[in-house]
Parts: sequence; C-alpha cells; structure tokens
Amino acid sequence: MAAQKRDYYEVLGISKTASADELKKAYRKLAVKYHPDKNQGDNEAENKFKELGEAYEVLNDEQKRAAYDRYGHAAFSQGGGGFGGGFHDASDIFSQVFGSGDIGSIFEEFLGGGSRRGGGRSSSQRGDDLRYDLEITFEEAAFGVEKEISIRRSEACDSCEGSGAEKGSGMKTCSTCRGLGQVTVSKGFFSISQTCPSCRGAGKTIEKPCPKCSGSGHMEKTSKTKVKIPAGIENGMRLRVTGMGDSGVRGGSPGDLYIVTHIKDHDFFVRDGDDVYCEINIPFTLAALGGETSVRTLGGEVSLKIPSGAQSGKVFRLKGKGIENVQGRGIGDQNVKVNVQIPSKLTSKQKQLLEEFSKLSGDDTYPTSNEKGFFEKAKSFFS
Repeated sequence: MAAQKRDYYEVLGISKTASADELKKAYRKLAVKYHPDKNQGDNEAENKFKELGEAYEVLNDEQKRAAYDRYGHAAFSQGGGGFGGGFHDASDIFSQVFGSGDIGSIFEEFLGGGSRRGGGRSSSQRGDDLRYDLEITFEEAAFGVEKEISIRRSEACDSCEGSGAEKGSGMKTCSTCRGLGQVTVSKGFFSISQTCPSCRGAGKTIEKPCPKCSGSGHMEKTSKTKVKIPAGIENGMRLRVTGMGDSGVRGGSPGDLYIVTHIKDHDFFVRDGDDVYCEINIPFTLAALGGETSVRTLGGEVSLKIPSGAQSGKVFRLKGKGIENVQGRGIGDQNVKVNVQIPSKLTSKQKQLLEEFSKLSGDDTYPTSNEKGFFEKAKSFFS
C-alpha cells in the first residue's frame, strides 16, 4: 500500500491563503535546507526535497492550485481531472526558482563561504596591521615622550620594486583562468564563479619570479620609526601609526601599526585615572602640634601644611598636582595619605616627658566630652 501524501500546504508550511511571494519564500528556505548536495547520503532529506518540488509546482500554477484546492491529490491522479502525469524533476524546479542571478546569494549557504561576483581584475590587497607592545615609565606616561622603536615588517622588495617579477621579465596570461581572473566551480547541478587561485583575480601571472623575494614582491625587514607618546596616556591604550604595517600586495596600501602602551609601576605613586595617590610618614609630634612637611610630587618637592590634631590615615589633596588628561580635559590631583609614626625607641628624657604627658592626659584614660582631646593636650604640653 502506497504511503499517503502529505498536504502540499503543510509540506511548505504555509496557509491556503498564502500569496505567490509567500509561497516562493517558503520553498526557497526549505529547498536550501533539504537539498541533496547539502545532505549527501541522507535519503530522508532527498525525499523531502522532492516533496517540496512537487508541492511548489502545483501551488505555483493557478490552474493546478485551484484543482488541488477542490479535489486534493486526486486531481493529479489518472482520470482525476486532466492533470495526470508525472511532475518535473525536483532539481528542475529548484533551478527555476533559483535563477542564475540568485545562485550567488545561496552560495554561502551551501559551501560555507562567500563568492566574488562580477569579476574585476584587481588583485591588490591591503597589508596586514601590526602590533607593538611598548613599555614606558610612570613619568613618561604622565608627561609624554618620543620613542624610537624597531619593528619587523613586510616591505616592497627593492630588487623588483614590489612587482614580484625578475628584472627584464614581464607578466603572462594566467593559464588557469585564461586571463579572466575567475574560475567556475561546479557544485551539484549549478556552477559558481570565484577568484582564480593561481593569479588571485589578476588574470596574469609572473613569467619569471624575482629570485630575491621568490615572486612575493615583498621581504621582511627591520624598520625604525619615532613614536610620540602623548602626555596622560593610560595603561593599555593603543596608538595607531598609519602606513607602518606590512606592505600591500600588488599595489595595495600598507597596513597600520598599533602601539600598545604598558606603564611600569612606580615606587611612590599609584595612579587612578588622572589622579595620583601616595603615602607619607609624619612624626606624632607634627600630627599633634601641626606644621609643614615636604611632599614629593611629579613636578618636584612641595610643602604640605599639616593641621594640629591630624589623625593617622588622613588624606590631603594637592590640587592640580596629578596627571594631565590625555584628551586635554584638565589636570588631576595628588592625594596624600599621612601615617602618624610612634617612636619605637625613646631616650630617658623622652620617656620622662611622655610620663609627664601621660599624667596630664589622665593616665592614658580616654577623654570624656568635658576633657581636652589627646592632641590638644599634647600641643599645650610640648609648646
């Protein structure tokens, strides 16, 4: 007993009111999915492909569609209304739907890659971009610097001047594509044009390759170039030097050089954006009495005023003593954290004075709200 045919509308996944455009769109999608060239050895996919072709052939014809809507599959059986006889081959239906102008659009779907349509004999290619990792100091990043670097890059061969041909030799018509720059590749029942692999689309090949560069037209060389690092550049930022990458192929433009900056850690400063941070130690007498101390900045030593009663961990801001913004949006600040140092060794005189101070402070008891604070007592004691 023959298997019962599925409803044609169900096969294509459309409604009975679907337009001709909707019908074609549905068929194209499913035909590509189940095409035998894409599912080699899969009998189920092949049968579905044939089923799709049959369904499309009927529903794409107004008279056949009307008959099918009225009589179903019986309309195409012998004696069923004049539409008997075999259907066209499924591949023929596919070719009709995917005309020669549409084949390129499904090339990627079949072969997993794009096609180069329309020909053209220009085989020039842009050179590759290069990367150079440059280490600079903290100060160089803050103020900017000019560096000379050496890079290995591809440059035009000085013997053939980038042509790839030996001097006195010329070009000849490519024997693979016969000068067209393209070759035709067959895939199943259809063909597609793609760039000739021998001449890379130029249509010509070198008669005698340059012995120095083996016909490539370029050679690896060490080049030196000066690079200006702007003030305020941050770690990991990239600078582009146009045209300092590898040379192009057959007249193509060179690539670019990208310089990635790596900033060394500093022994005193820590950076956060355009601001810098540092820590200094001050004696407890300066913290108690107040005064001035010298602080190192990127621009040199400056005086920092310490108010009396300064606590350990207090952060003071030196406005405008940070790093210039790389985009010119002002200058950051320097933040100075003070650590109050307690002496680990005391002379007898120092001990005597501190004992007197301890008594004045209430024998190391914490002050109440009515008592003077520690630094206020220290200030009056040492004054």
